[in-house]
Amino acid sequence: YQQYISWLWRQSPPLTALERYERPYWDYLQSPLQPLMDNLESQTYETFEKDPTKYQKYEEAITAALKDDPFLANKEEIVLMVLGAGRGPLVSAAMRAAQVTKRKLKLYALEKNQNAINTLYNLRDNNPDWKNVTVIGTDIRNWTGEVKADIVVSELLGSFGDNELSPECLYGAQHILKEGGISIPASYTSYLAPLSSVKLYNEVNAFNATKNFETAYVVKFHATRVLCRAKPYFTFNHPSQNKNCIRYAHNLFKIETSALVHGFAGYFDSKLYGNIHISIYPPTATPDMFSWFPLYFPLRTPLYVPANTEIDVHMWRLTDGKKVWYEWSTSTPHATEIHNPNGRSWWIGL
Repeated sequence: YQQYISWLWRQSPPLTALERYERPYWDYLQSPLQPLMDNLESQTYETFEKDPTKYQKYEEAITAALKDDPFLANKEEIVLMVLGAGRGPLVSAAMRAAQVTKRKLKLYALEKNQNAINTLYNLRDNNPDWKNVTVIGTDIRNWTGEVKADIVVSELLGSFGDNELSPECLYGAQHILKEGGISIPASYTSYLAPLSSVKLYNEVNAFNATKNFETAYVVKFHATRVLCRAKPYFTFNHPSQNKNCIRYAHNLFKIETSALVHGFAGYFDSKLYGNIHISIYPPTATPDMFSWFPLYFPLRTPLYVPANTEIDVHMWRLTDGKKVWYEWSTSTPHATEIHNPNGRSWWIGL
């Protein structure tokens, strides 16, 4: 038996470069970022900037908008603002798109994190390509400059799409965009699916505290079985006349084989521009993109679901003006308690 297992192990194909990168994060619980409440560290920016696929998709989206959008057709100079510019990768993507399309851009980089702002100032002062970039240190929701943007570009998405407060940020900054202007991303949708994972459940249970079962975690799933195809929950569009960020949705999921449900897997799919998307939702996932791992919403008490039974999963996205939080529960085949009521255990600060 041991020899056979060893033989099977030797037959396994070697890990890809992406799998080698992801391996330390397999089934490892991480708290989601709080980018509004906390200033991200340089190491976090550096990790994100190593994902060439994401920035390639953004460059494609900006290029398509510059080439094809009728709103920009007769403009000699296009005002493009990067909202939450970080250390500048989206600004560089916009520059490359301008070169490809031979369009003249007036570029603005808006950022609130002082550490990142210093990097942007250094690029502006020392990189000839950046000499005409206007760097503004501000919370994008509060900036009231005289110039308005033809295009706003942002990378404020979280693993569940809206869980790093992209809606609140972009609706709060919508006054920066001209009437009829373009937002990249244009929309994003969160998805949820029941999952079974004794490994993840035990990791949360080891904390021996209710609050840990009422917190969502960023996880690269490995010893995990997602029980059926994820379904859409919350969608946000930009720009939008409806700036209400409160949401509620529920979906029925048919579980074909009996299982213990230990919680739910959260994903997103985002339309950047036209038919250009970035996604971690499995059916449409962007190949070789590693900036986001899924979210895990735990259940305090595992739910046994017989074969060919439907489970009704409820999710709320709520706010009191100071923070945003999620609540979740099931109503069939058995009702579970509402997890994280009033954001008592986990919330995202505004």
